[in-house]
Amino acid sequence: MVLVLLEFKGLGSVKAEFVGSLNPKTVTAILKRLPIESKAMRWGDEVYFETPVSVGEENTKTIMEVGELAYWPPGRAIAIFFGPTPVSRSGEPRAYSPCNPIGKVVEGFDVLKKVKSGMPVKVMMLREGT
Repeated sequence: MVLVLLEFKGLGSVKAEFVGSLNPKTVTAILKRLPIESKAMRWGDEVYFETPVSVGEENTKTIMEVGELAYWPPGRAIAIFFGPTPVSRSGEPRAYSPCNPIGKVVEGFDVLKKVKSGMPVKVMMLREGT
């Protein structure tokens, strides 16, 4: 488990755990590229942003949990799910297409709800653990 900080410029930050056992190739590839700076985008109650990481599908799913982080291979993006998206059917967080789950939000849900498209985001490692 690795604790990361997602800092949204002028808004605040979100702490998340990356869990390597979920998708080890994906998590390793992302951690090697930290820190990552990008521009956040909003899609319903999902915040996502492009990364310099290119990884294929690994243990994917489309129905996500509230607070789940995933890597979206077609967009080379990290997505954070915190509620329904435009393709949700019963109010569940649902990805546009299969994603590789990589972790979960542990603090800062209130910040996610205020993120607007185009807002700068920086992802940094806070602590590496077990």
